[in-house]
Amino acid sequence: MAARPRRAKSETGSASAAEAWPEAAPAASVVGIPADGSGPAPTAADGRPVGTPHDELRVWLRLLGASNRIESILSSRITKEFGISLARFDLLAQLERAPDGLTMTDASRRMMVTNGAITSLVDRLVEEGFVTRETRAEDRRTTVIRLTAEGRARFLAMAASHEEWVVGLIGGLEPQARNELSRGLSALRRHLDALGA
Repeated sequence: MAARPRRAKSETGSASAAEAWPEAAPAASVVGIPADGSGPAPTAADGRPVGTPHDELRVWLRLLGASNRIESILSSRITKEFGISLARFDLLAQLERAPDGLTMTDASRRMMVTNGAITSLVDRLVEEGFVTRETRAEDRRTTVIRLTAEGRARFLAMAASHEEWVVGLIGGLEPQARNELSRGLSALRRHLDALGA
């Protein structure tokens, strides 16, 4: 997973918006010239004023910002509506796609979290009747988790609402903007796949 951008810290340990990212700072402080505009702006080897973010960095920050905002909205809604965390919902979604169940390791890999984190999620879901947890007869060290019938029915009800929320959030864009965004993200995914990322 891509690391989140780290905020630059001052000597006191705090970070302002201007310290965090140059695009949030006044122009004079970005390029390192006097506030009155006197003197030439120092430039990098590519001719770009020193401190000016690359377009690629701007795109990544906007992708990250939009993704985080959508996730925050969905997390708030699913907690308010169903009393469940988005992480538990995501695990239920993985289990719904695996009718034979998943081992704890498989679930951890699919969700890109530690085994410890999966164990905590599963503990809650077992308590709430969403899933069962069994050890394999041939290998007592392997635990398999599966949706219960009740858990699957409850998940599908949540998934229907989740889908409506996503459609509502993305549907606010004009069709042309949605199509362009979809094409651009598909191109980015192909590019990353080609890099082996």
